[in-house]
Amino acid sequence: MAVTDALPPAPQFGDPLPLRPAPEVLRFLARRRSTSAVTLTEPAPSAAELDQLLRLATRVPDHGKLAPWRFVVLEGAAKARFAERLEALAKGRGDAQAAAKLAKLKVPPLAVAVISAPKPDTSIPEWEQVLSAGAAATTLLYATLAMGYGGNWITDWYAYDPDANAVLGLRPGERVAAFMLIGTPRESPLERERPDPAALVTRWQG
Repeated sequence: MAVTDALPPAPQFGDPLPLRPAPEVLRFLARRRSTSAVTLTEPAPSAAELDQLLRLATRVPDHGKLAPWRFVVLEGAAKARFAERLEALAKGRGDAQAAAKLAKLKVPPLAVAVISAPKPDTSIPEWEQVLSAGAAATTLLYATLAMGYGGNWITDWYAYDPDANAVLGLRPGERVAAFMLIGTPRESPLERERPDPAALVTRWQG
């Protein structure tokens, strides 16, 4: 049975959604690890699997129900053309280092750009809308890994460069929150050093 076959259908507006313990989710989070982008190869998620991943990515906290994010899928020949245009941009500036950094984008078979698209003229602070885009990116990454694929969240220069943003088709006020690189890992990622939560937590005493 495919992983997506085990997913429940999307609930309808107003459906009760009772909370239940999900120890398998806790086990997943305890060992969650991103995959090196240059180890990602075919197969990528199928069209149906990608649809499910993007559906799950939208189930994030979103104050005001604004959906202040969108997704740009880069795959196949279109992804190769996108990378070629970025490479031409870097080489036209004589920036060999920037061109070399495109390897992480070129190698994986699938990329999804998560775009932060804050809505103006609303009472919801822009900062909260930006955080919601980060939540969408995080959920997309976690769902990708939970589906059995490898994933890596990167940005790099082409996430911030105005000319690269124009190639991607960003609109005024939009920013790249993540390039999510997705595929099947050739090797298992190794655990990295993690922060000590005790050094990061305080308890307010008034």
